[in-house]
Amino acid sequence: MEPLKGLILSGGAGTRLRPITHTSAKQLVPVANKPVLFYGIEALVGAGITEVGIVIAPETGDEIREAAGDGSAFGASITYIPQERPLGLAHAVLTAERFLGDSPFVMYLGDNLLRDGISALADAFREHEPDALILLTRVPDPWHYGVAELDGERVVRLVEKPKDPPSDLALVGVYMFTTAIFEAARAIEPSWRDELEITDAIQRLIDGGSRVESHTVSGWWKDTGQLADMLEANRLVLEDVERRMDGHADTESRVEGRVAIEAGAKLERSVVRGPAIIGAGARVVDSYVGPYTSIDRDVEIVGSEVEHSILLAGASVRNLQTRIEASLLGRNVNLARSHEMPKTLRMIVGDNSEISIP
Repeated sequence: MEPLKGLILSGGAGTRLRPITHTSAKQLVPVANKPVLFYGIEALVGAGITEVGIVIAPETGDEIREAAGDGSAFGASITYIPQERPLGLAHAVLTAERFLGDSPFVMYLGDNLLRDGISALADAFREHEPDALILLTRVPDPWHYGVAELDGERVVRLVEKPKDPPSDLALVGVYMFTTAIFEAARAIEPSWRDELEITDAIQRLIDGGSRVESHTVSGWWKDTGQLADMLEANRLVLEDVERRMDGHADTESRVEGRVAIEAGAKLERSVVRGPAIIGAGARVVDSYVGPYTSIDRDVEIVGSEVEHSILLAGASVRNLQTRIEASLLGRNVNLARSHEMPKTLRMIVGDNSEISIP
């Protein structure tokens, strides 16, 4: 088999993470202070795949180019492939056909996270050389996903969001294909969503007698498209964080458990309980930061408590009388309690925000 190429899909509007994604690509929202997209690039490189194409949308393409660069920081070479409109995963494959050429390839959805990477999957694909290899995971609610019906490890049928699922095996956002997928993608019709669905293209391969195999994920997998999944992915990644102190904590502060404190971060009269990460240049003063919290660079927390949350770069939280939890604060968001009379809430809140006040 020829060397594998990688194809990361990084378009999509990210409507379920608004308002964060009004100003930033959903694939660049950080988990444990690292953009989700970077985990995908690292997973490909970890599987020996260094020639990577990233499909980008007009709205967020420049930001993704700037963040990931030419790929050299990851040990990869990145080519950017514009997709003018989000017309489905199979359409994205056809958009990348010139880049992919005759190479077999891995297609990786840019907002997915896999704890154990894709090395085992890539090895299985290279060894068995099927026409397609799809990644599956057992889920408690298969009716929310594309679901596979198997005969052994061979895929017999794919069903999108079935009312009566044939199995509990859902498709994870990682696929491996030979060039046979191009003909299949060209042969299908748009779905009710007016998109060329990758499940329809794979079903076309199955119906045409091609060999489509599956590989079941043993570690966790997360699609980070919604806040609850983002926070859960953050929790899962932080489970593996290693304790380190590159910043400074004064003698009145306590750091408990696995906490990574980046260079330039300062703790003053505060408690940080891991697993957690405090980003470069952050300040935590007279505050408590609880488990499963990611504090990005240059965040300031004063006189407040934060737990099980993600605070993006430049955010500040000051003098709150209620603990923040299960929250995602965007870049440069300021959250503060005013001591002026009368006591009122004053805020500027963007479209599709969500605020709960006790």
